[in-house]
Order: sequence, then C-alpha cells, then structure tokens
Amino acid sequence: MSRLSISFGELLNTSDSNETSVFQFQSQSSFGDIQFVDNGIVRCRFSSVYIEDETDYALIDDAFRLIDFKKNESAEHIDLIISTLKVRVFREDGRLSFFDSNDQPILEDGLATQFQGEVITVFKSLRPNEKFIGLGEKVGSLNRRGTAYVNWNTDKFAYDTEQDQLYSSIPFYIGINDGLYYGIFLNNTHRSTFNFGASTERFSWFSVEGGVMDYFFITADSISGIIEKYTALTGRIPLPPKWSLGFQQCRYSYYPQSEVETLARTFRDKSIPCDVLYLDIHYMDKYKAFTFDADRFPEPKALVKDLNDQGFQLAVILDPGIKVEKGYEPYDSGIKNDVFIKYPDGPRYIGEVWPGESHFPDFTSDRVRNWWSNLLAFYTDLGITGFWNDMNEPAAWGQCLPDILPFDFEGRPTSHRQARNVYGMQMTRATRRGTEQQMDQRPFLLTRAGFSGMQRYGAKWTGDNISSDDHMMLGIRLINSLALSGVPFSGNDVGGFAEEATPELYARWISIGAFQPFFRAHSMVNTRDAEPWSFGEVVEQIARNYIGLRYQLMPYIYSLFYHSSRTGYPITFPMVLNYPDNDWVYDPTFEHQFFLGDGILIAPLKSTETFVKVQFPEGDWYDLYDGTRYSEGGYIIEAPIWRLPVFVRSGAILPSREICQHLRDETDILQIHLYAGKGEFMYYEDDGISKDDTKYNIWEMTLDTSSFTIQYVHSSYKSPKDKITLYLHGIQSSKYKVNERLVDHQYETFRWLEPVKSIDTFSTDKGVDMCEEVVVLTFEMENNIKVVWE
Repeated sequence: MSRLSISFGELLNTSDSNETSVFQFQSQSSFGDIQFVDNGIVRCRFSSVYIEDETDYALIDDAFRLIDFKKNESAEHIDLIISTLKVRVFREDGRLSFFDSNDQPILEDGLATQFQGEVITVFKSLRPNEKFIGLGEKVGSLNRRGTAYVNWNTDKFAYDTEQDQLYSSIPFYIGINDGLYYGIFLNNTHRSTFNFGASTERFSWFSVEGGVMDYFFITADSISGIIEKYTALTGRIPLPPKWSLGFQQCRYSYYPQSEVETLARTFRDKSIPCDVLYLDIHYMDKYKAFTFDADRFPEPKALVKDLNDQGFQLAVILDPGIKVEKGYEPYDSGIKNDVFIKYPDGPRYIGEVWPGESHFPDFTSDRVRNWWSNLLAFYTDLGITGFWNDMNEPAAWGQCLPDILPFDFEGRPTSHRQARNVYGMQMTRATRRGTEQQMDQRPFLLTRAGFSGMQRYGAKWTGDNISSDDHMMLGIRLINSLALSGVPFSGNDVGGFAEEATPELYARWISIGAFQPFFRAHSMVNTRDAEPWSFGEVVEQIARNYIGLRYQLMPYIYSLFYHSSRTGYPITFPMVLNYPDNDWVYDPTFEHQFFLGDGILIAPLKSTETFVKVQFPEGDWYDLYDGTRYSEGGYIIEAPIWRLPVFVRSGAILPSREICQHLRDETDILQIHLYAGKGEFMYYEDDGISKDDTKYNIWEMTLDTSSFTIQYVHSSYKSPKDKITLYLHGIQSSKYKVNERLVDHQYETFRWLEPVKSIDTFSTDKGVDMCEEVVVLTFEMENNIKVVWE
C-alpha cells in the first residue's frame, strides 16, 4: 500500500534573528528554508530530512549572493520583507505566499507542501485568468494552461506533435496573471512533473521524484526581466563564432569524401551561401567515435583544409557510446582511467548503440570530463571546429537505462534517476572544455539533450522531427519556448529529418528557418536528396533568396547574439514577450508570429496556405519587401510560396551587408536601413572568431523623426568598414546633412530578394518582383556621426 500524502505540518522551530539572510523553519517531520538571493529572487527549499547543499549543475558559480531581509511576526504567519518583495510563511502548515511591494499577492500556495515517499509536491492556487509559458522543449500551445508535462530526457525518433518527454528538460516557466509576472525555476534534476491545471481548476503544481524540493521564485515588471534574472542564475550563451550563424547543411550521411567535396563545390557554383557542412555517423570506422573510415575518408585533414579554403567549416557528430573493443584507443584509455559507468556490483554497463555493444563515460565526474576533453585533440588537430553531440540523453537501444546505475555526481554518488537529465549537458560541457583548450578560436557546439544551464555550452536543436507542415509549425513553438526558457540559440532540422519534404514545404520551411537562431537543413538516410537545389529551380531560387537575406541581415543578427550573451535576452521570441497582457497573442491563429530582435516580425504559415491572418501590435509596421505600411490591427496578407510575410517595426534600425557566400568574407561598407519613426539599436562588431573578448566595437544608434546618430560606446577593434550606406524607408527630404555637411542622395529601387522566375506550376509572374523605392546616402565612416534631414 502506498504511503499517504503528508503535509509539511505546523511550524515548531524557526530562525530566531530579526534580521538575517536565511530563514529556517521546521515541523515535526519536515524542514524548510528561504533565502533572498536578489531583489526579485527567492529560493525556497523543502525536505523531509535536514537540508544540505547539493550538487548544482544548473546554477553558475557565484550565481547569487544572499541579501538580508526583515522579519515581522504574528500569531498566524511570519513575513520576510525586502524592498521589492514579501514572502509570507504560515505557521499552521508552512504554506507560502508572495507579495509585491504594494502588498499585492503574486503567487500563493493552495496547499501546504506535500510529501509522499520520495515525491515532494508544491501546490499553487490557480487563478481564473492565469497563463503559463516556457518550460523549454515542450509540445503544445504557447499557453500551457490546462496541460501537464514530465521532465525526463528521452530519445524519441520522429516524435509526434503531441509527444511529451523529448530530448531536454528545462524546469522553468513563467506565470502571467493580470499584469503580474513571475517565474518558477525548479532546481532539481530528478524526474519532475508540472501541471498547469490539467484535470483541476484549483491548483497548478510541480513535483520531484527525489531529493530536495528546491525552487526559485522570480519576479520582475516584464517577461524579459524575469528571463534576465533566470539566466543570471543559470548562465548565458557564449558569443558563438559568426560563421555558426550562417546556413548549415547536413545529411545522414554525406560520404565518401568525394561527395562532401562535390557538395561544397555545388554550393559555390550555384552561389547559395553556406558556412558549415556536417559529417554524420558514416564518416566513422564502424560508427566508432574518434575515428575516420579510411576508405570513405582517406584524407580528412586535406578535406578540412580544402573546405576552409572555400569558406566552409566542418562539423562532426560525436556520440557518447564507446565501442567495447580492445585495441580501440578510447576504449583502452577509458578502461585504464576507469571512466565508464558501472553497475552497483562492479561490472561495466553495456548498452547497444550504433557501434554495437558500448560503454558510456560518466560525465558527472570532472575527471571523466577531462579524459573526454583530451580525446577531442583527435578532431581539433585536423582543424575541425564544429561538434555535434547526439544520442546524449543518454540513448541506447531499448530506451530504458537501469535506474540503479550509479553516477559520481561531482563526488556525491547518486543513481541514474538523478543523473539522467544532466548527462547530455555534462557531455557538452566536456566537449566545450576540450575545444576551448585545444583551439585558438571560438568553437561551435550543438547538442540534442540538456538541462537548465545548457545554454552555457552550446546551441540546441530539437531532434528527429518529421517533414510535415505540422512539424514545421511545432518547430516554431519549440524554438520560441526554448527562447523563453533561457536557451536563445536553437533551431530545428529545416525540411524535416524523417520522411520527405515536398518542394512547397521545403521552400516555406527554409524561408522561416532563415529568421531563426540556428539555421540547419538536415535529412535522413534513404530519403530523397534535400539540398536547396534538389526540389527544382523555383525552390532553388527561393532558397537562395532567403539564405541570402539572412546573410544580408547578419550584422543585425550578430548584434542580437552579443546582446543575448550579456543579458539572456532572446534572439527570436513570440509576441508574448512584449505583449503578455494582450489576450490575442495566445490565440492559436497568432501564436506562431515571432520577432527576430525587436525590429522584425515574421508571420509564418503552412506550405499549403497562400494567405495568412496577421495581427499587428501597437505602432506602424512596414512590409520588408515593398514598404507597404500597416497600423495596429488585423490584416489578411497574401503569401505565395516565394513570399514569407515579414514586417519591420516603425523606428527600427537594421544594420546589414551585401550578400556573401560565407561569413569570413568581410566588407568595407556597413549598410544601415532606417524605418521612419523613433528607435534605438546597439550594433556590435568584432572579427567573428577570436576568443579575445577585449577587442570589439559597440555603436549606439538612435533614430528620431528628423535625425539619426551613431556614437561609439566602446572601440578596441580595428573595423574593416570605412563607409556607411544608409537606406531610408519612409523618410524623404529635399536635403540631408552628415555632421553638418550636405551630402548627395539618390533614389534607388531596392530589393531584399531577387525576382523569382516563373517556371513552375505553383508560381506566376504577378507579384514575384518585390521592391521598394528608397532614399540612399553614402558617406565616410567617422567615430561619431549625426545625420539630419528636414
């Protein structure tokens, strides 16, 4: 018979000091403590045993400092108070309530914390209009209300659009309730459940299946403020190499070596920009990590050099399973250094994956991570700069690793039950350490599995999706949810991995992918070719157009990545980030609309649709392609397959460049597009690859109704740019001055995209050529610039 649920119980002992930084309380059978770690962050811990510090994989070193609070007591409760927040602890049963500085309740326990065996559950009162967003890589709608999810990293090939338990677990969500916003981060790596009112209208609740109930309550006056505070705890992305933001082409698999060489030449011959090519598992000798098949890839170093000479970087897949085979160096050194996971009674665990029977390193040990890091020299010595960590949930055939398997857990031994959700994150951590130690430039890392804090080590892709419109639209929601959950550098397999895309689906998907943070096309073995030129000439033109558009916008995109690396601010995000109190942003009709930075709005639609309903928020908006101006409200927009609806906010400043074939190709002209209105932008530039973070420039750009200014905020990098070309959208005057000097201006027919030729049944001549008449100014670069017009 299962143990009945037991409440925390009446408080018997509490901290005695009137002013302290930690409040401890205790009942007959339970323990709790509360810590204020920032003006808007409270840490709350509950346990049936005395609370001690545990291994923290999610929190960065020195993530917070404790701050003092004041304590007011009454017969019914104890109030813990700082200037911006109050936490009320009820003496009767340890329930908590959180209030803002105006004594307005933000979040309240609906029941006392409950204990049922090792399972601990916290119940929050559910309010009528409360909405929930985030929780990372989870399917479903933007608003999680009425649903429940389990966090348990799972390898799920060709997952369903309603599949719960995918590859990563991020136990962090944001609540929205009538103008009040809060975040909950559950700092526990065991399997956890989040219920946002599924099967109940009384509570939202979250539970853990072991360890301490350790959660952070975060509040701010905006959604972005909550994300900034959450990423201050769990870390932010390192600035990636610029080339990793370009287009990436992958397939399971490109081989032999001559096929990769042909692939590279074809991209260049067809003038389709591309920066990264991938090798999937067929590059290896019998699928063994840290090997090359000598017949398929006889000269890997020469291949890497040849690709680099053409402007390509090479990325390789790397799985954790090490084949059980004497004479195979990673196996032999792994046995010698005792790095592999063992059963409790001593034998090494064996699971079958691609190479057959394999051992798995225990990445929760720093000693093992160092062993793995040193192995990376096999690749870095060849000049390889991209690393793709796959199968790291960890995955093995049967998908059911024994929970009894022990893990080191940084010297605090535990089992698979607690270690699984961080295994992939620690593999990526080890991979990053090796590349940083052995490379003289920034590495690029991509992972499938992870946990809160995974953003510190690399990018994330959403695994083995399917070639379908529903999966394309799900991918948008997954990327947006990851962005709201502190993982801004993510993407999905453009075109779909499993099954085969139609030409129309590929065309639509690649146009959407061009505006997402991680931009990679990928397809499965034994399916049709899925390169940009594989779907006919019209699709090839569409792909070239949208990939090229991304490269034109790279100065804008790269600046967004820099900003995200410093603040945690998402690169792409759903409408809710800026308009959380507008009910229409949660409507399924509009929940796929997303921003690229604050300046560009994308309205995705399926490949089978040629019209889309767009809802514009406050202000004015310009059609990116022809300058048509829209005001706040709903519109039906025509969207043939070659035209993804994209709009620019009034007052937006978009730094850009001319199209290039790869991002190591620098330019001496900075292009800047100004859209009539008022706005600001921080433009960042450096050499794109250096690990030296002291050499960079930041320009503060400000647009007003009759002027545009550029001011250096920081200048320590010698910029290759010596000229600026301004494109003025919706701004016209008889004269223009730059630093009080009159400059010539001209009118130009500007196109972001080249006309698509009508040679297929789903294309017509009408509306293919999309252009806008704009004013153009060109002048020399100076440290500080002011452009004025009448």
